[in-house]
Amino acid sequence: MDEGGFNQNLSWAARSRRVRRLARRGGVKRISGLIYEETRGVLKIFLENVIRDAVTYTEHARRKTVTGVDVVDALKRQGRTLCGFGG
Repeated sequence: MDEGGFNQNLSWAARSRRVRRLARRGGVKRISGLIYEETRGVLKIFLENVIRDAVTYTEHARRKTVTGVDVVDALKRQGRTLCGFGG
């Protein structure tokens, strides 16, 4: 694992399968080869923002462990309400 916590050793094929699986769940039938890297870039930015906000909530509560409620609150702050989890 690298310093950021993401495994940099995943093979390209494994990462592509994961992106393709997400696209299939969204109803996509065919995917351009260019979409994989773009999707990973967008997902990385999204996760960085959510994680940063969740850690901010955790630090504000003077805790060292990020909870599910912290993540839900971080998503709410960004306008993405997650139904069925926490407050």
